[in-house]
Amino acid sequence: MQIDGLALSGPRHILAFDSGIGGLGIARAIQALAPDICIDYLADTAIFPYGEQDDDFLIERIVSLLSQAIRRLQPQVVVVACNTASTLALEALRAAWPDMPFVGCVPPIRWAARITQTKVIGLLATRATVRRPYLSRLHALYAPECTLIAHAAPGLAGCAELAFRGQDVSDSTLLREIEGLFVHPDSNRLDVVGLGCTHYTFVLDRLRALSPPGLTWLDPAPAVAQHTCNLLAHLPQKTHAHPCAWFTALPDDQALFTHLKPYRFSAAVLWEDVNEVEASYYSPVIASP
Repeated sequence: MQIDGLALSGPRHILAFDSGIGGLGIARAIQALAPDICIDYLADTAIFPYGEQDDDFLIERIVSLLSQAIRRLQPQVVVVACNTASTLALEALRAAWPDMPFVGCVPPIRWAARITQTKVIGLLATRATVRRPYLSRLHALYAPECTLIAHAAPGLAGCAELAFRGQDVSDSTLLREIEGLFVHPDSNRLDVVGLGCTHYTFVLDRLRALSPPGLTWLDPAPAVAQHTCNLLAHLPQKTHAHPCAWFTALPDDQALFTHLKPYRFSAAVLWEDVNEVEASYYSPVIASP
């Protein structure tokens, strides 16, 4: 397969990380570009959602957890498939692991500024992403001529988790989560909204249907997948026999595991049991393709 003019064939091994299932949208986009890539997925479900946690606590936890994962799983590239983790901890991760390529997810402010016709752009994100100085810097650097309507949707990531499991999420619930985008004095000129949380990809079709006509929604997952594959094209092939979905806390219901099957994980495993992986597969084991 050609990735931006580079040949990417044969297996490579990456680790994708998120607080929950949001990063699976990026994993799906990577697999669509390069089906031979082996993906270990680590979800820090024990303290989901990240957007409601203290910054200092999160930085320490993310660096510690990913350091464990890098040592144990030995990926070639780490995809921090979480806006909160990326905006908060990428600098610390790169300092701790200077030889490891990290790919982060950041709010698509630059992309929105390039395509807006009205110069009014929106961002749908967690409260943590909206309040951090990182977002202000992105706005000042890449969209200073644009009005930015940044709306924090505290419950939308949870809605996306339910939707991923096939559970019902009402239109009224989703509308309550996004209505802040449409009550700003300049909302009548809003023409582009970026997703600032990877979870939202799993309700994106619903958001499009519920929003005013003519509004363009931007999902960064394909661009993150493209960048990841570009990095991998420069790295040697590496076989990884049993890529797993790892969870720092396993959910009580089985619905999540049913919906993981298309992602080709060999198993869903409690992260604390990593040293005994062969004995700790959660039932039911997810079949290999």
